[in-house]
Amino acid sequence: MITISNLTKKYGDKYALDNISFDVKKGEVLGFLGPNGAGKSTTMNIITGYTAYTDGSVTVDGYDIIENPIEVKKRIGYLPEIPPLYVDMIVWDYLEFVYELKKIKTDDKNKHIQDIVDMVKIDDVKKRKIGNLSKGYRQRVGLAGALIGNPPVLILDEPTVGLDPKQIIEIRNIIKALGQEKTIILSSHILSEISAVCDRVIIINKGKFVAEDTPENLSKKIGNSHRMMFSIAGDREKAEEILNSFDGISNVVCVSSEGDAYNFEFDTTMDAEERKQLFFAFAENSMPILTQKEIETSLEDIFLELTQSAEKEEKKDESDI
Repeated sequence: MITISNLTKKYGDKYALDNISFDVKKGEVLGFLGPNGAGKSTTMNIITGYTAYTDGSVTVDGYDIIENPIEVKKRIGYLPEIPPLYVDMIVWDYLEFVYELKKIKTDDKNKHIQDIVDMVKIDDVKKRKIGNLSKGYRQRVGLAGALIGNPPVLILDEPTVGLDPKQIIEIRNIIKALGQEKTIILSSHILSEISAVCDRVIIINKGKFVAEDTPENLSKKIGNSHRMMFSIAGDREKAEEILNSFDGISNVVCVSSEGDAYNFEFDTTMDAEERKQLFFAFAENSMPILTQKEIETSLEDIFLELTQSAEKEEKKDESDI
C-alpha cells in the first residue's frame, strides 16, 4: 500500500532523513519509533504531501506523491500530533466542513458522518463546541476528521500524547479496531502502545534506520543472549559461584530470597547441552533448582539498546575519519 524508496530530506547540510526505504502492506499496522528529532514526523509529513523531500520516491496505493498528489491525498487520513481543529465550531459542523473540504461523495452524508462518530465514540459530544472538549475528546474529533471519506491509509502521529491512561486505552482500542481493515502508520513514544497495537516496528534514529521487525522478533536484534531467572535452594555464595563458572552466563544478580531459596537473574547464551551441565552442577552440590523462567526483553530495553548502539557506531565512524 505504501512504498518508500531511498527517501532523503535535507535542511541545508543537515540530513533529516538519510536514504531510508521501506514498504507497508495492505492491512498492516506499522509502528514508527525513534527519539525526538529522529525523522518520524518528517517521514509522515512527506507521505501525506505536507513536506517536500530532497531525493527518492514515495507511492501510496500505486500513485506517486509527486505525479498524482490528489489521488494520494484521497487515500490518506492524517492525524498530526496536534489536530488542526477549529475550536469555535460545533463537532458535527466541523465534520461536515471536512466532508465538503475533501469533496467526498456518498449516498448519505449524514449517515457517513454518523458512522464515523459512532466508530470513535463521540456521539455524546457531537453537538458541543470543540473548544469546550477535553484533550481526549479533541483527539477523537481529529481522528474522526481523518476518517472522513473512509481512506484506506491512516497516518497517526503521536495520537495519544498528553492523554490520561483511560483516554490512552480508549484511543488504542479504536486504533486496534481500525487496523482490522486499514493500513496504519503509527508514531508513538509510548512503547507499550506500539507493542500492543502494531504488527511490525521500525526504529529510526537521526534519519537512519536502526531496526525493522515484529515486536516479538526485535529482541533477536540485540544478540543471542536472553535473561533468565532461577530460584535455587541452598547456599547463596555457592550458587553464585556455580553460575559464574559457566562461560555462557553473565551479569549474575541475586534479586531476592525466600527462606533457603535464592532468586538469581542472569544473561545467558547457553545451548541445550550447556544447560544440562548447569543442572548437573547444581545437583552434584545438592542444590535443587526450584523454578526457572525466561524474562521477556521489553520493547523499552530493545529501543534503548539499538539507538545507543547506533550512536556508538556513528561516533566510531567519525573518529575513524
